[in-house]
Amino acid sequence: MSKPIIPKEEYAARRRRLLDKLGKDAIAVVPSGGLKVRNRDAEYPFRQDSDFHYLTGFNEPEAVAVFAPGREEGEYVLFCREKDEQAERWSGIRAGTEGVKHLHGADDAHPINDLNTLMPQLLTGRDQVHYDLGANPEFDQRMLGWINHLRARARAGIRAPHMIVMLDRILHEMRLFKSPAEIAVMRHAAQVSARAHMRAMQVCKPGKYEYEIEAEFLYEFRRERMEPAYTTIVGGGKNACILHYIENNEALHDGDLLLIDAGAEYECYAADITRTFPVNGKFSPEQAALYQVVLDAQKAAIDQAHPGKTWDDPHQAAVRVLAQGLLDLGIFSGTLEEVLKKPEVIADEPEREEPYRQFYMHKTGHWLGMDVHDVGDYKTGEEWRTLQPGMVLTVEPGLYISPADNVDPKWWNIGIRIEDDVLITEAGNEVLSRDVVKEMDEIEALMHV
Repeated sequence: MSKPIIPKEEYAARRRRLLDKLGKDAIAVVPSGGLKVRNRDAEYPFRQDSDFHYLTGFNEPEAVAVFAPGREEGEYVLFCREKDEQAERWSGIRAGTEGVKHLHGADDAHPINDLNTLMPQLLTGRDQVHYDLGANPEFDQRMLGWINHLRARARAGIRAPHMIVMLDRILHEMRLFKSPAEIAVMRHAAQVSARAHMRAMQVCKPGKYEYEIEAEFLYEFRRERMEPAYTTIVGGGKNACILHYIENNEALHDGDLLLIDAGAEYECYAADITRTFPVNGKFSPEQAALYQVVLDAQKAAIDQAHPGKTWDDPHQAAVRVLAQGLLDLGIFSGTLEEVLKKPEVIADEPEREEPYRQFYMHKTGHWLGMDVHDVGDYKTGEEWRTLQPGMVLTVEPGLYISPADNVDPKWWNIGIRIEDDVLITEAGNEVLSRDVVKEMDEIEALMHV
């Protein structure tokens, strides 16, 4: 069965949309990602800049894409590395200037070494430059240098851009809404990620190390030509209460829970899934009680993830279930409103958070796409954004009970998070990561197969 891809025609349509939104007096400049040294002369594996890849589909470093509406010689200009037999023998085949035109749809292409000469010509006569200032400080200096060079020639009749506009105002809004092709790619990444989570449950047992479980994810990802979308979290016992625990180097103990936050990246699109399960395959009464609260909170949140609801509605639904669960289990006392209410500010004292935040200190999700914490505004003005078809978000409530004087020790070091990837559809939503079990009886049955 063929694997889903983003077709060339879609990249072309994205560029057309961008060009139309820019208008004839503007220009957009998008540099590629760069190679980064890991140690000495060894480099990290190259990962393309998400904005650049979204518009070009071109996966080489040392490149710059320019979008110039109305330019007679071509509106889509791509600067790239030239073909070089000696360099290619060491580090791989390059597309070259002819290749980016034939393979990646560039209207015009030039060697990257010609950028300093040609960029001022491309900027001349444009009122606005759409460019993400601050994202790449080295390229920022080059951009400002080109603009200042043109300004210095104003008496010769040269018209320089008078405004730099953040490109993300246009481009990131485009990226927020996923096309059918993007959804197919993300669904595939989620399916492979789900299979890896199921594999981890089946091989887990007391005495193994966290890094051994992580290795199972790498195996499943790489055999499908995928990479981890982010640094995998494999936290057993107390480590599950550390939100971004990535050391993954401790032994797994009988009676502990194991929290795994891991997702694959396919064609630059991410999956992001978290599951929590008992190392020995059987939830203790305390673990089961807290797990059910988190699972109920996630279900309540997913029920709120559909068109017409706001971004914050799933979070509020999850928080109410979590807070009520903490009350029901006796971890908190008082009323639901007291647990949810933010304490009043007292002069000369640090601002305090709502009581529930002792055990649940993050939001219930984020946008998902080419970046695991994907681009897109969460508010429009002062109001939370309304969910619409094509948006993809995570839904990931949790409870993290670290040792504390106000908590019965029987709850200590229980960390639970359950996370799924949710696509907003016309009819409601689709859980892209639904293939991995999360009901307690299903988890226990899978672990004892």
